[in-house]
Amino acid sequence: MIVLTTGRFGENANHFPRPPLRFDSLVEIMSQIQYSEKYFDDTYEYRHVVLPQEVAKLLPKNRLLSENEWRAIGVQQSRGWVHYAIHRPEPHIMLFRRPLNYQQQQENQAQQDVAAK
Repeated sequence: MIVLTTGRFGENANHFPRPPLRFDSLVEIMSQIQYSEKYFDDTYEYRHVVLPQEVAKLLPKNRLLSENEWRAIGVQQSRGWVHYAIHRPEPHIMLFRRPLNYQQQQENQAQQDVAAK
């Protein structure tokens, strides 16, 4: 059984503790998370992630989550995604973005690093 506690997220969190939520497994939590298709503008690619309401209640209301924090609640994405905004009317929807062509840029950098050795 997995227990998600409502302790502090980071050093500066200041929300009231709530009782822990119990799930049979992390797989159960993760199976309830929904991921949008990617959408784009001239600078970024975006996606939103819909959390189960029970998990969303644990999130701090006044700040964005770090990568370690959103991964700890079961969100799974490739590298480079940043939680960039809170949509207050629907706090269970996390908004993410990363620079366009992020993965290609990382691959090019890795190739340059190998060639430099």
